Amino acid sequence: MASPYAIRKLINKIYATRFFWSGLTRYRVIGWLIERMFFKNDDVVFLPKDSVFAINETIAPPESLAVPSGVVEHFIRAAGVIWIMDFCICRDSEGCKDYPVEYGCIFLGAAAGGINPAFGRRATAEEAIAHARKCREAGLVQMIGRNRIDTLWLNIGPPGKLMTICNCCPCCCLWQTLPYMHPDISRKISRMPGIQMEVNDNCTGCGICTNGTCFVKAIHIHNGCAVIDQSQCRGCGRCAAVCPRHAVSMVVKNPAFIQNAICQISRSVDIR
Repeated sequence: MASPYAIRKLINKIYATRFFWSGLTRYRVIGWLIERMFFKNDDVVFLPKDSVFAINETIAPPESLAVPSGVVEHFIRAAGVIWIMDFCICRDSEGCKDYPVEYGCIFLGAAAGGINPAFGRRATAEEAIAHARKCREAGLVQMIGRNRIDTLWLNIGPPGKLMTICNCCPCCCLWQTLPYMHPDISRKISRMPGIQMEVNDNCTGCGICTNGTCFVKAIHIHNGCAVIDQSQCRGCGRCAAVCPRHAVSMVVKNPAFIQNAICQISRSVDIR
């Protein structure tokens, strides 16, 4: 039975406590229980902004190499059931003023067919691809994968039959909590395999990349230069997109990073 519409109001009220609960995961027993209840078998990947390819002049991918948003389109076209949410529960809870609240998640897979109709609607692949494109154009960054929390608040399942495509803003995203979580949980939400954000000699330490840009605060100024904490960076590419001197760029360590991401995500969710 799908969650009643009232769950939206409940989440709105408790959302601000997410940092408190995230901090509790660092206590062994409590962390184990929270991991089992909310994150078991999760595997979520953040996708870099497509524009990072244009910004980074050192990358010259072959024509056959798709941009990161191609991962989203791949899974949308493969899904048996596609559902578009009418709202983002994170931005709705925070009362976001900077990004559209109505640009909600896309859910894929058989479990999505059980979502309460009051939350959104079933869609065609073309409608979902257009929705995802509209979200990127609004400045939102997408993450994709198996996210157990969505099966819980929506009261659907099984978890292995639901894939989440979330459209995240830096100010309201649930995963601002990652630096506070136990590493065993935080590593379940990762950057694409085979890429890394790096700072080059163009950096003047202006600080634009640190001003409300990184949702996990993985970039800071040290001795007049931007420094990226690679243990926290999820490779979203926002820092590269805002840098006026192209001093931050995405470095491709493995040319097959898009194909590898698709393989990694496919192992955790069946969306047919």
